[in-house]
Formats: sequence, structure tokens, C-alpha cells
Amino acid sequence: MATERDPLLVNGGNEHPMQHRRLGPRDIASSTRYAILVGLWSANFLSFLNLTLVVTLLPSISSDFNRSNEASWLGTSYLLATCTFTPLYGRLCNIMGRRGAGQLAISMAALGTLLCGFSTNMEMLVAARFLSGMGGGGIQTTSSIATSDMYSIRSRGLAQGVESLFNGLGMGLGGPIGGLISDRFGWRWAFLIQVPFFALSLALTTYNLRYVTPGDSKSTKEVLKRIDYGGIFTLLLSVGSCLVFLSMKYNEDLPWSNQWVYVPLALAGIFLVVFILVELLVAPEPMMAPSLLKQKVPILIGASNVLVSSCSLSVMYFFPMWFQTVDLASASTAGSHMVPYSVSMPLGSLFAGWMIHRTGKYKRINLIFGFCPFIGIALITLIREDSGPLQKWLSTIPVGFGNAVILQTNLESSMAVGTGFIQLFRGLGQVAGVAISSALFQFKLDHELRSRIHGDGAAEIVSKIRHSTTFMGKLPPDLQRVARDSYAISLRAVFALATCCALLAYIIRLPIPEKKLDRRPGGTDKSTSPDSPANGHAVDSDEEDTPRFPSQRGRRFRTPESTEGTQDLESASIESSARQR
Repeated sequence: MATERDPLLVNGGNEHPMQHRRLGPRDIASSTRYAILVGLWSANFLSFLNLTLVVTLLPSISSDFNRSNEASWLGTSYLLATCTFTPLYGRLCNIMGRRGAGQLAISMAALGTLLCGFSTNMEMLVAARFLSGMGGGGIQTTSSIATSDMYSIRSRGLAQGVESLFNGLGMGLGGPIGGLISDRFGWRWAFLIQVPFFALSLALTTYNLRYVTPGDSKSTKEVLKRIDYGGIFTLLLSVGSCLVFLSMKYNEDLPWSNQWVYVPLALAGIFLVVFILVELLVAPEPMMAPSLLKQKVPILIGASNVLVSSCSLSVMYFFPMWFQTVDLASASTAGSHMVPYSVSMPLGSLFAGWMIHRTGKYKRINLIFGFCPFIGIALITLIREDSGPLQKWLSTIPVGFGNAVILQTNLESSMAVGTGFIQLFRGLGQVAGVAISSALFQFKLDHELRSRIHGDGAAEIVSKIRHSTTFMGKLPPDLQRVARDSYAISLRAVFALATCCALLAYIIRLPIPEKKLDRRPGGTDKSTSPDSPANGHAVDSDEEDTPRFPSQRGRRFRTPESTEGTQDLESASIESSARQR
């Protein structure tokens, strides 16, 4: 395959050089670049839409399968796949190229979404969601790497702001779109209608994503050896076992003496220890670089991302449920209350990207707008049935806008420590946000219902209320009132937990230092220097500001998703993490 380093003249110069020269990511025409971005960002929109799509579909799905208390698996299975398989695509982008990795990710996401629409039981639906999540995580990684390829670090802030616009719209519109389609056509069509759009995205990327990156990549065999299979496998088993424990203990209400409770809990701990050992001692390219865990900034950014993602997913998954179970609103009405969130989140991303692009700084806007989620979630926690429309409709605006600013500025501040390292923490936070909030909600709901409903058949009534939210509409007025109050108290506990996470995240971010994102001190562009690497090919100057960590027994700890666009991710010049042989 030709690269940027191949000679421009071949066969004695008898043929035109452009016939044998494939363009690099910053040499392609603007129309081609925009087509690539539309293809990737539209797929990103769909992958983020699938994060929250099931929120307003749960009553319809539970009516079909009568498994409402297990509904959290529809969210956690997708997030678990995204969290554990996202780092893999960093290497696949070099093995298969950006085009091949993008095609694989989009195809898997499309197939998983298609199978969701044809699922005949809850188990099949959960498995299809997992497959869709494997593709969704790959789409996010490929999109991030391609954007980094095509833009310099200073321009990248604005480009990533626009990318986050698509991401935020997808995440925010998942609930409203899911509810609207579910009410009118049935929940299956909320999945099936996405397939043609995945096909369009696949066509755009297949046709246009053909640029090459400079450098001499290692062979496919060598790169495959460097994938952290052990880390992926043990993390998947550890988090998956923890989810099984939470589901069995709090969703199914099994006693501690039951083997389905203590065995998954023990396995979660065992595989967590094995995961840490693999990352510290074995993995040639650790997902969680040990050297970064010894530094203040990576730990602070990672902890902030865990908490921010956790509180964000808690609100998105449970806020529409309040209107369906307490106000007894339809799925479309409940989803429509997320529209302000869906508008404010992309606006926040775009605003943060624009400010970073203009000023080259991120800490001040993080401090100013980073307190907004705490205010918004506190207002949501205080919502009652008789609360005014402003509180019910607008409380999510500071949550969406503030979290978008936080995540965008965290992305900029994490460029020097590896976005893959930070994305792993963000994925873990998303899984924890849904799983822990669901466990808390089910535990509190079971307690409230049992303390309020007594007499013959009380256990059966409690079970039916927990298993199907649509059953509430069939209850007599007195029991319906009890059920609505129980749901309100349980949801309030979830929002209170999210409020604490938002406040703690703000406190954690305070010590993070500022890093001015200029191209080079003094305004000199490194790529124009006579001594510029890569044979004069443009290279971001953020390379020289990126800390280089010492190797440990031949292991280096750069994360796969390099933020240094237009560079070979395997090149020794940017300190790849392979063992030196």
C-alpha cells in the first residue's frame, strides 16, 4: 500500500504523480472531509441515541416480556460492551485502517440494532443490545481518531465541539424519539427505523474514508499481539459479574445466601484483581496505563469522568420514568420532557469547543459552568406532582449544558495523558450510573411498596408493580396512589445520589491545572520547522508537550487512541506501547 513517503515520480516520471499518491488526512479536499465527517458523525449520533433510546421504551417492552425489573440490562449491556471493546478499535484503526475499522463498527452496530427489532424475548434483546454496543463503541473511537487526523490540535477543539453536537443530540433525543415511535408504531420500530441510516453512514465512509496516515506501521501480526486481550476479557468478566450481582440481589430480591448473589460478587472481585495484575505486569498495551495512575491529573480527570457520566446517565434513564410512573404520562409525553436536555447538551459542547478554539484555555469555563449540573439535578430532586411547568421542563437544561461543557473541557485537558485512558473511565462511569442507580431504585421501591401494601395477595401485587409499570394503570385508586408515591420516593433517592456525584465531581476538578492549547510556545508552528519529523509532514505540536512515561520491562503506556493526528499509532517516534524485542 502506498504511503506519503513513497516517491511522487514513478516509471521515469512518464505518469502523473497524483495517480500514484494517496492523500493524507490533511491533504484531502474539503468536500471529502465533510463527507467523511457526516458519515462518521451520523453513525455517532445513532450510537449515542441508542444509549438512551430504551428509556421510554421500557413500559412497552415490559408489557411484551413482563420483565420490567430486569430492564436495566437493556442499558447496562450496551454500556458494558461500549466500555470494554472501545479500546480495541484504537489498534483496529491501524490494522484495518480507519476505513476498515469504521466499516466493522458500523456494521456491528447496524446488525445489533436490527436484531433488537426482531427480538422475541428479553435475553435475545439484551444480547442484541450488547452486540450493538460493541459497534457503538467502535464508532465513537474511529470518529475521534479520524477527527484528530484531519485537524490540528487548536482547530480540533471546534471540530470536536461540532462532533459533540451530534453526540449530544443523539443522547438527548433518544428518549423523545423512542417514546414517540413506541406510542405510534410500537417499540420494535424504534430500532428498525435506524437501519437505513446506518446503511447511509456506511456508504459515505466506505466511499470517502480512503486517506492514508504517514509512518511505517508494524505488521498486522505484530499489532494483533499488542492488543490487551487479557485486560478486555477480565474487565468484561469483572464488570459483568458485578452487574449480575446487582441484578440478582436488588432487582430479583434474592437473599445473600443464594448462589446467584454471592458467586457473581466473588467473581467480580477475583476478576478485578486479575485485571489489575494483567495491566500492571502482563499486557503489552494496557488499557489502564499504570504510569498514569501515579499522576495527579489523569486520576482527577478519570474520577471526574466517572462521576459526571454516572450522574448524567442516571438522570437520562430515570427522569422520563418519573413522568410515566408518577404523573402517569404516555411514553411520548415523558420523552418530550428530555427535549430541553437534548437541545442544551449539544449547545454546551459547541459553546465549549468554540471557547477553547478562541482562547486556547478550558479551566475557567469548566469552573463556571461545571457547577450547573449540581443545580439542575437538585431542582429535579425537588420535583413534586404539583410542581410548576418551568421546574418540570427546564430543570434538565443546566444538567445537559453543564455536563457537555465538562466533558468537552475534560477531553481537552486529557489530550496530554491519553484520551483512551479517559474514555475507559467514562465508560465505567456510564455503566455504574445505570447499574447502581437501578439497584438503588429497585431496593427502595421494593421497601416502599412492602411497607405500604399489606393483606392477602400483597406480595403478588408488589411483584406485578415492580415487573410492569403499565400495571399501575389497572390498579384501583387507593393502590395506584400508593404505587405512585413509592415510585416518587424511589426516584428521588436516585436523583439525590446523582446530585452528590455532581457536587463531588466539581470538587475533584478544582485542582486540575490549566494547559494553554497553543500550537507552539511563541506561536511557531512545529510542522514548518526544517527539523520537523515525518519527512516534513505536518505533525501537531502537542507531541512535544505530551509527557513521555518511562517504560517498564519494555512496556510503554501510550493509549491506543492517539490524539496526535496524522501519525502512525504504532510508530516508535510517538512511543507506542509495544514491548521492545
